[in-house]
Order: sequence, then C-alpha cells, then structure tokens
Amino acid sequence: MNPTTPTPSPTPTEDRLRAALDARAALVTPRDLRRASPPEGRSWGLRRVRTVAYTVVGAAAAAVAVYLLVLLPGTPLDRTPVPPAHSPTVGVPTPPADRKVPPAPAPAPYPTVTGDKDPGAPARPPGLP
Repeated sequence: MNPTTPTPSPTPTEDRLRAALDARAALVTPRDLRRASPPEGRSWGLRRVRTVAYTVVGAAAAAVAVYLLVLLPGTPLDRTPVPPAHSPTVGVPTPPADRKVPPAPAPAPYPTVTGDKDPGAPARPPGLP
C-alpha cells in the first residue's frame, strides 16, 4: 500500500476474523510454549538401524583386513627374517666336500715306433723323435 492513499475501513468479515485470532492468542500460555517431551518406548527409526548396521559391517571389514594382511603367511607384512648373503670369494671355486669329483682319464699312450717302418703302423705325431 502506498502511504498517500487512505486505508479503507475493514469489512465485517475482517473484523470477526481479527477478533477470533485475538481470542485464540489470549488462550496461549508460557506452559503451552515449552518443548514437547521426547518419545518413549520403541522409537528405533530407520536411521538408527542403518547406523548400527553400518557399524557392524565396518567392524567386520576391518577384522577381515587385519586377518588378510597380518595373520596369513606370505603377506606384505610377513616378518620372517631373510638369511644373510654369502661372503664373496676370490679365486678358484672349490667343489663341495660332499660331492666327489671323478679323476680325469689318463691320456692314451702313443704307439712306439720301431726302426723299420711298418706300413700298417700309425704315423708318429710331429715333434716326437
């Protein structure tokens, strides 16, 4: 409404409505304005059930993760000690003591050559008298 325009007089309906609202407002006391008491009895809602279910599922998942990572052998957290490395050796390797090395075969002897040349005899290797 514009402040320069005169306000019309209220109609009888508006007068009755205003009187009814004033009477109703007079009935409200400070005791009526206090908080309502919380519900009693079985008041488990879906939100509470969901919270408990998620907590149980989370605890079960944590227990499975601990079991898989810590208690099973061969996991990344396996704490079995690694044996130390062998010292490097310099020189000729020696065969293990428990394994016997067979002796090398003896070289075949050369045939002896007599004074006369036998056509069936094998030739002497070069460099020998």
